[in-house]
Amino acid sequence: MTIDEIIENFELLDDWEDRYKYLIELGDQLEPFPAGKQDAAHKVQGCVSQVWIDSEAEGSGDPVIHYRGTSDAHIVRGLIAVTLALFSDRKASEIVKTDHQAVFDRLGLAEHITPQRSNGLRSMVQRVKDIAAAELAG
Repeated sequence: MTIDEIIENFELLDDWEDRYKYLIELGDQLEPFPAGKQDAAHKVQGCVSQVWIDSEAEGSGDPVIHYRGTSDAHIVRGLIAVTLALFSDRKASEIVKTDHQAVFDRLGLAEHITPQRSNGLRSMVQRVKDIAAAELAG
């Protein structure tokens, strides 16, 4: 699912109860995350829930990066799905420059998730952007 489809679907839902259910559904659609990568090297620090993110880069110079992620919390898995829809399968230079806050503001996430989840979401985005920056640096 693309980020544009997620935004469109979000806008069709009138109340946040339905939007939370939709986030949970998005999390349930994440690609399987290897159990062997649920380790300290892939763990995102700064999240109250357990969150792991992995990546694969294809190409050199400005590679396209594919991300996978998972969490032990349902809504957080949904936030991972939104984050990956925004960043995954794009060139590293695009990932680094992406204005994620504009997208999250459009979804109304800041007003409707707890401060701890907001901090975790920032940590996830930072991890994704750090991976892209490292790929660009070679």
